[in-house]
Amino acid sequence: MLRKIRIALAAVFFIGLTLLFLDFTGTLHHWLGWMAKVQALEAILALNAVVIVGLVALTLIFGRIYCSVICPLGVMQDLFGWIGKKAKKNRYTYSKAKQSLGVGVFTFFIISLVLGGGVIVQLLAPYSAFGRMVTNLLQPVYMAGNNVLADIAEHYDSYAFYHTDVWVRSLSSLAIAAVTLVVLAVLAWRNGRTWCNTICPVGTLLSCFARFSWLKIRFDAEKCKSCSLCTKNCKAACIDFKNHSVDYTRCVVCGDCIESCKFGALKYASRPNSQSSNGQSSSGQIQEPSRRSFLLSAALVSTAALAQEEKKMDGGLAEIAGKKAPERQTPLVPPGALSLKNMQTRCTGCQLCISECPNGVLRPSTDLWHLMQPVMAYDRGYCRPECTRCSDVCPAGAIQPLDEVEKSSIQIGHAVVSPDHCLSAKGEAECGNCARHCPTGAIEMVPTDPDDDLSPSVPAVNEEACIGCGACEYLCPVRPLSAIYVEGHEVHHNI
Repeated sequence: MLRKIRIALAAVFFIGLTLLFLDFTGTLHHWLGWMAKVQALEAILALNAVVIVGLVALTLIFGRIYCSVICPLGVMQDLFGWIGKKAKKNRYTYSKAKQSLGVGVFTFFIISLVLGGGVIVQLLAPYSAFGRMVTNLLQPVYMAGNNVLADIAEHYDSYAFYHTDVWVRSLSSLAIAAVTLVVLAVLAWRNGRTWCNTICPVGTLLSCFARFSWLKIRFDAEKCKSCSLCTKNCKAACIDFKNHSVDYTRCVVCGDCIESCKFGALKYASRPNSQSSNGQSSSGQIQEPSRRSFLLSAALVSTAALAQEEKKMDGGLAEIAGKKAPERQTPLVPPGALSLKNMQTRCTGCQLCISECPNGVLRPSTDLWHLMQPVMAYDRGYCRPECTRCSDVCPAGAIQPLDEVEKSSIQIGHAVVSPDHCLSAKGEAECGNCARHCPTGAIEMVPTDPDDDLSPSVPAVNEEACIGCGACEYLCPVRPLSAIYVEGHEVHHNI
């Protein structure tokens, strides 16, 4: 019963989070957004006290079920391990915990987090690694399939689906996602939960609480026949059948050992059996399966947060081919990020905001210090003032929640004019596109010669009114670099 409940709940979280990253319409966020907010590291960075307390209580009661149910990367490893078991049954063995390695990686992670070493944090964060793999490797395939359905629907005069652009946002992020997938697959295929118990900082943190959990996998030494099936089926390599002991810091309560035991020597119990030879691993009186199942289900459901209201968006304007993003002195980060420093220290690079951006503005940074974190570019669209999608979905607090009014008053950068490239300034055409489409009225066309009203006009930017949305840069007809572009601000402020 324990294993069946675990598999069912793990499937719900895994499928739900996968769909959350695949969905480019924003529709599913209303129903599934809470799954991202109950991820451990993201809840800590967002200072979400309710989720943090809930996850600690969950671990103290049930053990490390977070790693086998809620964490999508843990469930993914179980899938690879399951495929490996199909090729060779009873493939695992017991091994002593590599505590020095785990503590060393965790210490390095904490130091990097404190010092703002975003790359290290992003590479080790489990939820973020999963998000990058889905966004970079699976979402393009999903979107291409959507376009096929859109073509079929259009043939029958139906608009149930609509076309969307399929493009690679960052080659470096794509490569990192592919390498991460291969490494995880090999480790899980060969050794099960090696990543969780030696590399993952969330697993190391939860292991400190799991050793004190109320419910544990326990041995009944009198029933045990030392057949070793429990050890050979333990993906965490934490069961020593010879000494009737279980390393609870590594056990993820998957239930595979109980399922494989043919003699009923393993139970998920609250107290050890006084007649057992080893107090740490002995079994005792246990709750009825139905009651235990209810407690397990109720504890997991209690960690769910209320889903936020979906923000609808009408998409971007028609794509203008041939636009190229300029080299900015200061990167642009979304409204709600507060500052470059806040983005760098709190963003785990899960790229959920990138996958959800309806205007193609966000993409992974290629800068080494901010690698895989979202930055803004206006070669495919601009940041519409009424869109708050990225701030709605961010689970780590790197992009604070905003409403439409707040976003319209936040200055993330300011427009800069390049007169040498401007069609109006050179007298080649009467343009003024940037001034006509500026949503805040921050751009005005003025004569190049103040004493001659008939002289060619050039855009003049009121930096106090400009919010840096990029409408001017995106809609400028000059190719490949716009005659007007947006320069970012290190610290955002209200205008």
